[in-house]
Amino acid sequence: MRTVITFLIVFGVLVIVHEFGHFFFAKRSGILVREFSIGMGPKLIAHMGKDGTTYTLRLLPIGGYVRMAGLEDEETELSPGTPLSVELTEKNEVRRINVSKKVQLPNSIPMELIAADLVDDLTIKGYVNGDESQETIYKVLHDATVIEESGTEVRIAPRDVQFQSAKLSSRILTNFAGPMNNFILTIILFIALAFLQGGVADYNTNQIGSVEAGSPAAQAGMKDHDAIVSIEGKQVHSWEDLTKPVTSSPGKELSVVIEQNGKQKTIEMTPRSVESSGQKVGQIGVTPYLRTGFFDKIMGGLTQSWDMTKNIFSALGSLFTGFSLNKLGGPVMMFKMSEEASQQGVKTVIYLMALLSVNLGIVNLLPIPAFDGGKILLNVVEGIRGKPLDPEKEGLITMIGFGFIMLLMIMVTWNDIQRFFF
Repeated sequence: MRTVITFLIVFGVLVIVHEFGHFFFAKRSGILVREFSIGMGPKLIAHMGKDGTTYTLRLLPIGGYVRMAGLEDEETELSPGTPLSVELTEKNEVRRINVSKKVQLPNSIPMELIAADLVDDLTIKGYVNGDESQETIYKVLHDATVIEESGTEVRIAPRDVQFQSAKLSSRILTNFAGPMNNFILTIILFIALAFLQGGVADYNTNQIGSVEAGSPAAQAGMKDHDAIVSIEGKQVHSWEDLTKPVTSSPGKELSVVIEQNGKQKTIEMTPRSVESSGQKVGQIGVTPYLRTGFFDKIMGGLTQSWDMTKNIFSALGSLFTGFSLNKLGGPVMMFKMSEEASQQGVKTVIYLMALLSVNLGIVNLLPIPAFDGGKILLNVVEGIRGKPLDPEKEGLITMIGFGFIMLLMIMVTWNDIQRFFF
């Protein structure tokens, strides 16, 4: 249960933060956000806010989306002959259109649709109460809603609030805002982690942080904040200079020169042997020195975010030199990582969330159709050409990209299942 709760919290925060970026800048650009969804698949909960956006929670925790007017394929496309009902205002203007068999509107009028224009003219024409001898035309309100076949109620999408009606710069910013929010979240989480830890590890000094009670270092007489001058005659200037000879010497006695209370002395210690990644390595039981200043923690969070970003780009680069599904992970791997993090405490969960957040931001910026990076690339092409691509061509490109991503996700998920459960 703890693992499930951790997974849902991590997943929920990442998706909400990412999608809120798209949502916020779409709203600022005058684009109607018809639906803000957490999760995919069957709807569990739906609520239409006063801002005209329907907020939904869906069954499958494999993502989320912001459905912007005019950007995605419309589920509410109305075809001639469709049976529906309309709810009217006192001025006989349509404020709700219901095409769902799951929902009944008590004061609505049944119609058989002849034609509808919910983009430009905002009219709907049909036969009322089955009377095919007379066609009735109603004016549709600009902010009217449609209850879709699934039972989800969303606003109609007049042209002036559609995605393509916004300025090109606003559309680019709206597409970029999701990954941008993930980068911001990563920085905030690493800064928070620095404060929770009481400081930021300084790997460029030979001074240590704390000494574990009962460890080889403690038994040899080391104390918190001592400095290690040399190991086996080799000078130590950084954490790496310390860890290399220690990890490579499990069970082997080492001669170590330390500086304690301003004086140097030589001690002998034997690193204990522990298993890591299937190998025996040495440990002496010390932690890196922590810089505890306020601005040290802020800069530490920024530095750690940047280091993590470089590591991810390096990992992505390795996919091109030697592709392997084992280098990728999906929801199953995320669940396993959440399981491990939940057992190690809040700090590890925060670290995991930061790691996944920057991953999500970078991967979404890859120039792959259906990803935010692919959408931005199409925006740039539009700016260069001076006009957008043909909607059919753009839709085909997006569909191919989406198909590729879904196929890759299925392969990665199946590979994760085999790795972790078989």
